[in-house]
Amino acid sequence: MIDVEVLVIGSGPGGALTAARLAEAGRQVFVLEEGDWIEVGEHEPFSLDQMEAQYRNAGQTVALGRPPIIYTEGRGAGGGSEVNSGLYHRPGPELLDDWARRFAIRDLSERDIVEHSREIEKTLSVGTVPGAVTPASSVIERGGAALGWATREVPRWMVYGETSDAGDGERQTMTRTYLPRAREAGATIMTGVHVDRLVKRGRRIVEVRATKRLAPGISEPLRFRPEHVFVCAGAIQTPALLQRSGLRTNVGRTLAVHPMVKAVARFDDAINVPDDVPVHQVKEFAPNISIGGSASGPGLLGLALAPEWARFAEVTADWEHSSLYYAATRTQGHGRVQALPFLDDPLVTYRLTRGDGKMLVHALERMVHLLFAAGARRVYPSVAEAVELRTAADLTELGQRLKLRDLNLMTVHLCSSVPMGEDRARAGVDSFGRIHGFDNVRVNDASLLPEAPGLNPQGTIMAIASRNCAAFLAGAR
Repeated sequence: MIDVEVLVIGSGPGGALTAARLAEAGRQVFVLEEGDWIEVGEHEPFSLDQMEAQYRNAGQTVALGRPPIIYTEGRGAGGGSEVNSGLYHRPGPELLDDWARRFAIRDLSERDIVEHSREIEKTLSVGTVPGAVTPASSVIERGGAALGWATREVPRWMVYGETSDAGDGERQTMTRTYLPRAREAGATIMTGVHVDRLVKRGRRIVEVRATKRLAPGISEPLRFRPEHVFVCAGAIQTPALLQRSGLRTNVGRTLAVHPMVKAVARFDDAINVPDDVPVHQVKEFAPNISIGGSASGPGLLGLALAPEWARFAEVTADWEHSSLYYAATRTQGHGRVQALPFLDDPLVTYRLTRGDGKMLVHALERMVHLLFAAGARRVYPSVAEAVELRTAADLTELGQRLKLRDLNLMTVHLCSSVPMGEDRARAGVDSFGRIHGFDNVRVNDASLLPEAPGLNPQGTIMAIASRNCAAFLAGAR
């Protein structure tokens, strides 16, 4: 049995920040991470090799539904921060005030959050590209200007080199920032550890049972006796662990995502930068619709054109002239996360409404208009029946017959599976992440957000996690 003051489960943005904050405040911190520690740059960014090494299930896990939604989870030290684009939005006052009012969340105004956001932005070197953006990013800016739509360059957590161009940056992931800070402050970080369950007695967690991977097919059990537990395993694995541990009240019932529909756009000029992503986004229709660009290596272009990619093999063969774009939406529907006996991964389902389908088709139409306005010669929407659009007018007939079931959907933004708030009828944790009815177990990751925010959520997740750490250290209940 290992005695520990604070046990942090998961080392993504929520867990890494939690570990650093509490260790630097003098607490004895022990971090458990299921995946491995992989140095930044060991795998080519956004490559299929990286997907296999640093994503759960190689980034191809599916939320069942009509249609299904492919979702991605980072797996390893640093979590999603090691594999995502590093785009950053500070949570706005309108969003925070709205959540505080509708979900009965205490101390969630901009005044309560802003200093936490500033510290995070300083630590992660958040800023815009000081030099030239990628050609694929310029497409969004150019198309928006032609249509009179508002676009903006989204800041990233990035340090730039001598050229100061977009491709010259190094992402400031958790393994480069908060996890080293936590370790320097005395925290212990153990990788290759799967947490099996939390053992409860009355209002407390008295033991955490885990399995340490020693080699392929070889493992050993571990047992921890913590004073406090912070569960930071992400919007899928956090509710799954809580359910396996018998903590089920308002856990896993309200998963929210930003479903994305994608399209490959082909241009006369070479625009593809496979190891980077566009930093511009269309904000004309925010927060309900956001249009941006994705990583666009040849393999990812092929995936976007599946299952009939062979019909358009010339697109991947001529990948330098093509790039991948997305339109993401907020949804009225929700998903569920259900831990099942004898299975490693939970069952995830997601129900989109008819209104969600109309919104997604509408978002696809706007994205295609943007791409043609920016000079695209061909656009290939990621839909069930592969189609080639030669002009924006071709979209009219397609839009009339497209149904929700025809869209190939994916998401990289998952949240809201253990929502926070003081209304115990619908919130799984209180305003500061403590599970209702328990004294020493908290959630401090994307699961907390009461709904999908309509923007890249990582800045919001980290600001709220930092605020929750401050409340914990101050003794808030």
